[in-house]
Amino acid sequence: MNDILPGEVETWQFLESEAHRIFQLYGFAEVRVPVVEKTELFCRSIGETTDIVEKEMYTFSDRSDNSLTLRPEGTAPVMRAFIEHKLHTLDPVSRLYYMGPMFRYERPQKGRYRQFHQIGVEAIGVDDPMMDAQILAMLDHYFEAVDIRNVELHINSLGCKQCRPRYRETLTGYLESRLRTLCADCQRRYLTNPLRVLDCKVPACQEATVDAPSVLDLLCDDCDTHFRQLQAHLHKLGIVFTINARMVRGLDYYTKTTFEMVTNQLGSQNAVAAGGRYDGLIQDLGGPALPGIGFAMGVERLVLMKGDQRIAPPRPQVFLAALGDAATDEAFALMTRLQRLGLRAEMAFAGKSLKAQMRRAGKLGARFVLILGDEELASGQAQLRDMDDGSQTPIALEGIGQALAARCLAGPATGSR
Repeated sequence: MNDILPGEVETWQFLESEAHRIFQLYGFAEVRVPVVEKTELFCRSIGETTDIVEKEMYTFSDRSDNSLTLRPEGTAPVMRAFIEHKLHTLDPVSRLYYMGPMFRYERPQKGRYRQFHQIGVEAIGVDDPMMDAQILAMLDHYFEAVDIRNVELHINSLGCKQCRPRYRETLTGYLESRLRTLCADCQRRYLTNPLRVLDCKVPACQEATVDAPSVLDLLCDDCDTHFRQLQAHLHKLGIVFTINARMVRGLDYYTKTTFEMVTNQLGSQNAVAAGGRYDGLIQDLGGPALPGIGFAMGVERLVLMKGDQRIAPPRPQVFLAALGDAATDEAFALMTRLQRLGLRAEMAFAGKSLKAQMRRAGKLGARFVLILGDEELASGQAQLRDMDDGSQTPIALEGIGQALAARCLAGPATGSR
């Protein structure tokens, strides 16, 4: 687990604020759910034979001997909230988004910690592939808005309850003939969760399954039509994609459309965002039979993708350099008034020399410095120095708050250093 410090947190705030802005443009509303849920929720939704449930969940018993789990992903808790509060009765189509920490006990790797953060969306109530295309258009819009370019959209279909069993049976027979070449994990799960073998990162398993049967060849007519219509919508929207028949995702609730935004900048763990359809999940959790689709993005990985583009902390718009006790008291009161007027104002509290205060203002990247001493108090005029061009002009103390606000807000004070 890691700390997010000043100098880095500004990039996080930017990524989060753009998510708020763009998702709301598409009609999504934020939902906040607890970080702890009953363990049963994740066993039922994610699947008891998945790596997450078998190896990675932080599970414990509370004082009433209830089994609780720190949430390893966001979809199941949001669906639990959707069902519990009967959100489908408010609107037949629900569009929700969330952001916050998730927890998985797994080997730390680039862009992934045991406490990590996700931004995700869920759209419930529409099974039309046009909704899938809109979700992917929104995801594409987000990556463009945060200026992350080195990603590719991969899509696949995992079929449904009607056609997936046939594919599982075909794939299991194929894997059985190559069992000795698979890693220990894949040998163990090839019967319980054979699709996960296709997602294994062990080179021997990838080589052994290079000519594995494709799920796309065994889709039922409904799933095949859905997938073809999705591709047509994406072409219409001008969204570039690659069909990746080996992409299976690690959670059991996915059906039909699955997708990932992948990059070659993060090593083997190359998915920056991922998601898909989960048309049977809400009913499996005790809710109405409603379709759904969503995705989640790993914020740590987005920050890594930003690299040198990280957002600098905002510079102060005005720094108050005071000389003498009376001037310091006046500057302190003025600084508070300026902050209430919406300006980023700073001052030194330690009674340092003017030279030291000017150095501090320069280090912070202040746009203006207001110099205030006994002479300025007596004359009723302070000195305002423009730190960008070095010019210095007098400014009347009477009405100075509004005058500074007008000057600072009119200039390039919101720019980064």
